[in-house]
Amino acid sequence: MRKIILCLLLMTKLSYAQQIKSGEKVPDFTLDTVLNAPSKSFKSADFKGKIIWIEFWATWCGPCISAMPHLAQMQAKYKDKLQVITVTNEKEERIRQFLKKKPFKLWFAIDGAEQLRKYFPFAIIPHSVLIDTEGNLFATSAPKDITEKVIDSLWAKQKPKINLKTDNLTTDYVETYFKVPDTIKKRVLWQPEIKGGSSMLKTFALDSNFKDRRLTFINVGLNNIYMRAFGDFPYGRTIDKVKDKNMYCLDIIVEKPQDLIPTLKAELVSKFNLHASIIPQNKEVLLLKVENKDLFNKITRNTNGKRTYFARHGEIDQQGITMKDFAEFLEIFGYGKFVLDETGNQEKFDIKFSFAPEDPLSLTKILNNMGLRLEKASKKIDMLTIE
Repeated sequence: MRKIILCLLLMTKLSYAQQIKSGEKVPDFTLDTVLNAPSKSFKSADFKGKIIWIEFWATWCGPCISAMPHLAQMQAKYKDKLQVITVTNEKEERIRQFLKKKPFKLWFAIDGAEQLRKYFPFAIIPHSVLIDTEGNLFATSAPKDITEKVIDSLWAKQKPKINLKTDNLTTDYVETYFKVPDTIKKRVLWQPEIKGGSSMLKTFALDSNFKDRRLTFINVGLNNIYMRAFGDFPYGRTIDKVKDKNMYCLDIIVEKPQDLIPTLKAELVSKFNLHASIIPQNKEVLLLKVENKDLFNKITRNTNGKRTYFARHGEIDQQGITMKDFAEFLEIFGYGKFVLDETGNQEKFDIKFSFAPEDPLSLTKILNNMGLRLEKASKKIDMLTIE
């Protein structure tokens, strides 16, 4: 489960030939499915004379949802001058589900074909696009940087200063910045932050050549590297007293799998004057237990021997997963609380489902249908401290 750090990485092999640059006229576009609006479909011509704010987001993106109150406030203040349109490629059913628990007074457009993303490509969300009253692209930015001053100036036909968001649209960071021949035996390479790039950790778990002997960190905090080096600790089980705000890139290749973590630790010791310790602490936890054996036995068992790792807030699609792995998923992407596996089961499963993170009961219902339950308890668990 923790073999992948899932971040706001949204790189796909889209064609950027249609990309609109600042100052250029935005082509006419149609929104066929818009929720929370007076009509289900709109054309860009319907907003003629208004400032258009397109906000790319997703229900699993925490920073996107945190920005929603600001968007709603701006829409309410400038209702005659500004039209805010949030855009996602998620299914309509999922957005309706989201709105039941988070009824923001905004328009929510579904762009499954990602036509608008081809005009305004990005690597990281939230991604804000401002189109002026003449229908020209003014800027791509972050939602927090679109202020009342910006809107007032843009409405007055001025060119306000705004922090621009320029994403690195490279579709394969490892291949571009850390490419090595398959014959290489060992390497340690530190690089500075890749500006405009997403954060990720690649473990090469499905690479027959580099499996278990290579790790590539891209645009991650120092705490992420320590968390990996000292036991694969998630954020919730890490106490970071250093709070280093720099971003790092590191590629480690070793000859033998058993040398990977020791080499990573040695690199940290040689470059940073920090101390990492693992100390058990009493915490309130949730214990994962089998409630109904008949339902539990209906969970698909893995038969192909394949292990996959896809998971994010609200969704899991993993093959060859143990109940311990599943408990880790529930902790990181589900409840945000410590979850310990006490099923006593060592089998491997194929588990795939989605739920509404904004509605914890939706996940609880899924667990019940799997014959599982969570029980509150107090337990000692290992906590990683970096100081």
